[in-house]
Amino acid sequence: MNIDANTEQILSELESCGFEAYMVGGCVRDGIMGRECHDIDITTNALPQQMLEVFRDYRVIPTGIKHGTVTVLCSGVPFEITTYRIDGEYSDHRRPDKVEFTSDITADLARRDFTVNAIAMDKNGGIIDPFGGKNDIEAGIIRCVGEPEKRFTEDALRIMRAVRFSSQLGFEIDENTAAAVHRMKDDLKKISRERIREELDKLICGKNCIDVLLGYSDVITAVIPEFQPCIGLDQRSPYHKYTVWEHIVRSLDSAPCEDILLRRALFFHDIGKPACMTLDENGRGHFKKHDSVGAEMTRELMRQLKYDNRSIADVSTLIANHSKKIRDRADVKKMMSNIGEELFFSLMVMKKCDNSAKNEFVLAENVFFDKLIAMGHEIISNNECRNIRGLAVKGTDLAALGFKGAEIGGLLHEILGLVIEGSLDNNRTEILKYAEQRCRQ
Repeated sequence: MNIDANTEQILSELESCGFEAYMVGGCVRDGIMGRECHDIDITTNALPQQMLEVFRDYRVIPTGIKHGTVTVLCSGVPFEITTYRIDGEYSDHRRPDKVEFTSDITADLARRDFTVNAIAMDKNGGIIDPFGGKNDIEAGIIRCVGEPEKRFTEDALRIMRAVRFSSQLGFEIDENTAAAVHRMKDDLKKISRERIREELDKLICGKNCIDVLLGYSDVITAVIPEFQPCIGLDQRSPYHKYTVWEHIVRSLDSAPCEDILLRRALFFHDIGKPACMTLDENGRGHFKKHDSVGAEMTRELMRQLKYDNRSIADVSTLIANHSKKIRDRADVKKMMSNIGEELFFSLMVMKKCDNSAKNEFVLAENVFFDKLIAMGHEIISNNECRNIRGLAVKGTDLAALGFKGAEIGGLLHEILGLVIEGSLDNNRTEILKYAEQRCRQ
């Protein structure tokens, strides 16, 4: 593991004053795995007041000094440094009510969630690993430190973190830890929706999310009960080979892991299906209006999970339109006009991902969606009219003809529709002639 100059400087400052100092947690885990490290957490036997003295020439923020944590800025980079500690009871299932400082690094590591996060490393690469975290990394296992029930009782979010780490790292969850995850999943109801949201986003973007979502669907329904009717629901359709839940999950497999908007939209996209399912005389399943129903359900669920307004709007817009038919150039322009160019391209990729989790013959449609994507880029490149801003007339032109207020907006949309369909040239003279005729009606 390569240690950057700022990290080495922080560790050296503590050691030069006679204290122990180690990197700890996720940064060590990622370093051992050869992954890029982001936030560097440091632990030491120095007490908080001693840390303030060691770093008296640095900018120090006493972020959690009560619990032994200070933040030190080194060349503008923040480092959280925490005194070795033993945690007390967790009455709020989030933070310990009190902490006891200790001089024993092993005692500090014993309070952590999983063995892979309970490894300390000094500036020379030497590690302290009392719980076999390095072996678990090599074996690809997520295992609680000590008794899973105790770890999950302290902070129930660790239940969600276990499945999230499994998804992100591609690790299996240890048998005893997995049993506790399933058994204690309802404790997640004690956790704030914001914390659930953060873990959920990371989970659905993980490289192993398909296996995790299928294997731990009970954890998902514990935090989003609205998914329960999707589990095991046979769609009874020639287009589908999976249940509603498995279709939702497998649709994520074709979406880029880094595309959080697309992953969120696919995760929720068919949540409205159970409420809309009907069977015809032949026993075939139909799901009319599941897109609009699902969009409204998603909007409310994302509000509860405290997503920002832009994310809620974009995800629900994609879901509301994911079943809409787009057949030709005019339809492409209309959709661009309705939802914007960026969301149009996301919608096309979403449709391809949706198809990837259906029966094989449906996949042939993806070639057509590729053509629609190319068509969209062509429309933009040619600067073809696809919104009101692209019309050859403005609202002031219509006002000069005598139109007022809402009439102007309504007529502009009418003209745009005609231009997109090719019934009216996007030519100022032609448009004004059409508007004059409308004015005389």
